[in-house]
Amino acid sequence: MGDGNVRNRKYTEILGIKIDALDMASSLEVIEGFIRSRTPHIVVTADSYCVTLAQKDRELREIVNSADLVTPDSAGVLLAARLNGTPFAERVSGVDMLVLLCERASRLGHRVFLLGAAPGVAETAAKNLTKRFPGLKIVGIQHGYFGPDETDAVIKSIRDAQPDLLFVAFGIPMQEKWISKHKDVLQVPVAMGVGGSFDVLSGKVKRAPEWMQRYCLEWVHRLMSNPRKISKVMTLPAFATMALGAAAAKRLGLKPRR
Repeated sequence: MGDGNVRNRKYTEILGIKIDALDMASSLEVIEGFIRSRTPHIVVTADSYCVTLAQKDRELREIVNSADLVTPDSAGVLLAARLNGTPFAERVSGVDMLVLLCERASRLGHRVFLLGAAPGVAETAAKNLTKRFPGLKIVGIQHGYFGPDETDAVIKSIRDAQPDLLFVAFGIPMQEKWISKHKDVLQVPVAMGVGGSFDVLSGKVKRAPEWMQRYCLEWVHRLMSNPRKISKVMTLPAFATMALGAAAAKRLGLKPRR
C-alpha cells in the first residue's frame, strides 16, 4: 500500500465512475505514499451528487476517472455498489478523511493549506483543528471568494507555502476542476476537494447525528439545516433511479447506456 499507483488496485464502477475499493485505513496509507512521492496527486471523494453530475458533465467525469484516488463518500454510493454486487468495505467521507489526515500530519510533520469557504470560515476551522491536534502545521489559509484576477496570487501563496496537503472547499464540481486545472503549477503532493467540510469543522454547520448517518438520512438533516440545498438533494432520486436501472441491466446481461 501507499505506492501511489492506485489504478492498479481494485475499483468498482458506479454509473461509469471508477471508485477505488479501499477502506479508510488503506486510503490514508495510499495518500501517505502520494506525499512521499513529492509529485502532484488528485484525491476525489465521490458522493451521489458527484456521480450524478458526472453523467452529464464530461469534464468532471474525465477528472474523476483520471484522479489518483477516488473514495466512496455517501450512503447512496455504498448502496449502488451493493446492488452492483461489488460492495465497498465502508464509507470514506471527505470530512472524516480530512480530520484523520490532519491528525497524521500533526504527528508526521506534514504541512497543510486550507483553501475555500466564506471569509473567516477556514480560519475558524484551522483554529479548531490546531486545538484538537497540537503541532499541526497549517501553513496557509485562503477563503474561496476571490476573483479570476486574483487566482495567480492565490496560486503563488500556495506554492510559497509548500504544503504537503491542500484541501479545497469550493464545492463539487468547481473544486475538482480548479485542482485539475492548476495541479501542475501548484506542485502539491496531495490536493483534495472537501466540499462543505470547513463549514462543519468551524462549527458553522452541524453534521447530521450519527444515527441519521447510519440510516442514510444525512440528506434530510442537510435540507432541514439549509433549504437552499434542495437542488442538490433533488439529484438523489435521479441517482437512485440510475443505480437501480444499472443493477437491473447487469442482472439481465444488458450493456449499460453511456
